[in-house]
Amino acid sequence: MTQNEAMRVDTAEQVTGPDHAPVAAVARHATPGRRAYLKVTSQNREMNGPGFTPTQLAARASYLLRGNDLGTMTSAAPKLYPHMWSWDAAFVAVGLAPLSVERAVVELDTLLSAQWRNGMIPHIVFANGVDGYFPGPSRWECRRLAANAPAGVDTSGITQPPVHAIAVQRILDHSRRHGRTTRAVAAEFLDRRWVDLMRWHRWLAHARDPKQHGRITLYHGWESGMDNSPRWDRAYANVVVGDLPPYRRADIDVVDPAQRPSDREYDRYLWLVEQMRRCGYDDFQLASTMSFAVEDVFVTAVFALACEVLAGIGEDYRMPNADVRELYEWADYFRAGVIATADPRSGAARDFDLRTGEWISTETLAMFAPLLCGGLPRATERGLLRLFEGPRFCGHPDLRYALPPSTSPVSKDFRPREYWRGPVWPVMSWLFSWVFARRGWAERSFMLRAEGLRQAGDGSFAEYYDPFTGDPLGSMQQSWTAAAVLDWLG
Repeated sequence: MTQNEAMRVDTAEQVTGPDHAPVAAVARHATPGRRAYLKVTSQNREMNGPGFTPTQLAARASYLLRGNDLGTMTSAAPKLYPHMWSWDAAFVAVGLAPLSVERAVVELDTLLSAQWRNGMIPHIVFANGVDGYFPGPSRWECRRLAANAPAGVDTSGITQPPVHAIAVQRILDHSRRHGRTTRAVAAEFLDRRWVDLMRWHRWLAHARDPKQHGRITLYHGWESGMDNSPRWDRAYANVVVGDLPPYRRADIDVVDPAQRPSDREYDRYLWLVEQMRRCGYDDFQLASTMSFAVEDVFVTAVFALACEVLAGIGEDYRMPNADVRELYEWADYFRAGVIATADPRSGAARDFDLRTGEWISTETLAMFAPLLCGGLPRATERGLLRLFEGPRFCGHPDLRYALPPSTSPVSKDFRPREYWRGPVWPVMSWLFSWVFARRGWAERSFMLRAEGLRQAGDGSFAEYYDPFTGDPLGSMQQSWTAAAVLDWLG
């Protein structure tokens, strides 16, 4: 769209209100890809059943989070994920904030209390006395093997995407709607944890950019949060499994094995954990010894975005100027690292395999990383948005909802019911919706929100959904799905 066309779209939405944005009016000024996207959303409005009302849906989501509350942490899901996961906890805090700023603060406090001495936030904080998940503390053995592991709490030895600044922003946003006491709780949390948030960002900027390419390096696909994405197929193919201690998976006791990674994939996952154990989870040794080392463009874009968000918070709350400057510098540096991977014509971003020296190009959500952090030339960015909304992703004619599948339905790697190889993840729809609103793309943000709420209308709060049938998949009663719904409705 031209600037004038975009203004007409925004004006149409403003006149009618966001809950009644006129699809026909928008479509008149849309590109072919955009029209495909709008056609899917229009069809969905006609074919959807009544589902739950927004009030009912909010009540069910609130009830779910209360049910998954373990006291000072929220389990990611009651059966499949009975502990605290790092980026889940951040999204959970986003959903808790409209219910209770105080409880949202406790969630992040618990996570940050498990921060490693080097600044890393681990991807799992294990709940005391809770079993039913593998690999558990006895497999990681971080307290025994890792010099940087925290005392008194069991954690994993890897990390996850740094979305936590977004959670802090949403907590502060909601605190402003309340009285002085609630605002003081949020401000005191920020004062108390600012140093920890800076240590987290500093660790990522230094320990996880060993080649100084301006991109975050992962040593395990689990660190991406997109465990079995096609992005990692080639990198995992080069992992030769050694003498692996025996194990028994717990996930396939809860979820259909067809929706989960294979045993062969799990062998590779656990061999990487074994390699980490053998080098004591030491940052320096990981960089030189791990079989898997990939510069993740999506995590890098999230990090650049998070640095910018945290810098803005620092300015608003008068944090040290040196910290704010450093955050903006990291945002610029890692944004440039993302843009350096982008195809000059389509704008699609790529990962980079440090072990083979090869670029990894896949039709997955990661290709849209530049939309999260910005930095593309305007014409290229418009092209990438057309790709996002066109028939290869959100505008595919067979989609049940016009939401981004984790892998393109036209990709040879697409599997509609298998984890990160095709299903739609509500939390990813929320993330893109939130970023689009932040970047001023109000109508695009609204469309994702509206479709996301229609998808959630079944009340299952599933981990992910079949993009064609809309069937809920993975674990039910997933905390971050409920959190996304609560923020959308808040």
